[in-house]
Amino acid sequence: MISNPLAGAGYFLNGLKLISKKGIRTYVLIPLFINIIIFALGLWFAIDQFGIFIEWALADLPTWLSWLEWFMWPLFALTFFGLVFFTFTIIANIIASPFSGPLANAVEKHLTGNNSPAPTKPFIKEVKDSLANELIKLKHSLFLMMPLVFLSLLSFAFPLVSPAVAILWFIYAAWVLTLEYADFPMANHGMAFRHIREKLAEKRILSLAFGSMAMLATLIPFINFLVMPVAVAGATKMYINEFSS
Repeated sequence: MISNPLAGAGYFLNGLKLISKKGIRTYVLIPLFINIIIFALGLWFAIDQFGIFIEWALADLPTWLSWLEWFMWPLFALTFFGLVFFTFTIIANIIASPFSGPLANAVEKHLTGNNSPAPTKPFIKEVKDSLANELIKLKHSLFLMMPLVFLSLLSFAFPLVSPAVAILWFIYAAWVLTLEYADFPMANHGMAFRHIREKLAEKRILSLAFGSMAMLATLIPFINFLVMPVAVAGATKMYINEFSS
């Protein structure tokens, strides 16, 4: 099914407006606090390990390809920081997941006037169910990641394929982040993770555009603190407009 990539990016930006609305901003504070802590740790780790990674990545570059170092250095740098922030985004999402379902419900109530049909659960039950669901998504993400890890290792032996590998990593991250954030409003309507993947795949370009905006936002200092609540809010609007039927 043909879909509009600009609309996908627009839904993410809509989330930025939605999180300031009355009845929604209360649910933003805890994910925001968690993101600030996690991304501060991620930034410290990235800065501390960056030099070591670059030395390792370029150490085995053949002498006859040394002229490519000026091109490979920023490419490896972008890949490294992208992977670090993507990894810490997943960690933040797992920790804050119990608060994202209620946030999605608050956004849906603001947009439609109705609560999602998900039953209200005790907080402990909400935490257990959210963490179990995050583990299912993590398992799926790791399964998709395995061939990319192999290609990344291959790129050290054949540096000319590195740009293609970097693009594949970006597409992977965009898809995983879309699954991550769209899961909350869709799970509120009783959708299983398999069904959510199938629905998002019906409008894959739209979904990837949404995830691409989320991925790019994680690379912007200070903006990355807001990515989780913004993306959950934007994904809720995307679900209502594009997938709720």
